[in-house]
Amino acid sequence: MIKQRFKQFIGSGTLTIFDIDETLFHTKATVKVVKDGKIVRELDNQEFNTYKRKDGEEFDFGNFRNAEYFRKTSTPVVKMINKAKAIVKAKKDPHSRAIIVTARSDFDDKEMFLQTFRDHGLPIDKMHVERSGNLGIDSPAEAKKVVFRKYLNTQNYIKTRLYDDAMSNLKAFLELQSEYPNVEFEAWFVKSDGTVKRIR
Repeated sequence: MIKQRFKQFIGSGTLTIFDIDETLFHTKATVKVVKDGKIVRELDNQEFNTYKRKDGEEFDFGNFRNAEYFRKTSTPVVKMINKAKAIVKAKKDPHSRAIIVTARSDFDDKEMFLQTFRDHGLPIDKMHVERSGNLGIDSPAEAKKVVFRKYLNTQNYIKTRLYDDAMSNLKAFLELQSEYPNVEFEAWFVKSDGTVKRIR
């Protein structure tokens, strides 16, 4: 009885985390860098992940929040969409979860945003989309770490895995291993064709 209670306390599930941009979908939205009221450059998803804001610069996320633009211009990374489908379908342990953690903030039309996933057969209604862009942290990797901790602190998981196209996010994820020594971590780098490589 004691052993059973202890097992429930430390959890028995797997937390699987997917990124959106260039992981589940190839996307075209950009973040505008504005200084003195003028756009000085535009950053795609991968550039934004590592961009350091300079003095006087501000980010304009209007394009990133446009659900209609997201739905019309996003193309699925088929191998990753199929992987996500299979993982959600195969979930057996009640503590296991598959979630999406994106550096984006809230979209202007939640239903249209979610419909994009439904259009491609991804069971988004059985997942949850965490929008770390709402946290107001400049570094996407550090913002995502806050979200990762929220789930790991529940102690529901003995294993967690992240699928992401940004090495900075994967490294931030692996840095959490020292904080959660009883959890097995898997970091998977997603290539443009949807194939993956494990990062250690």
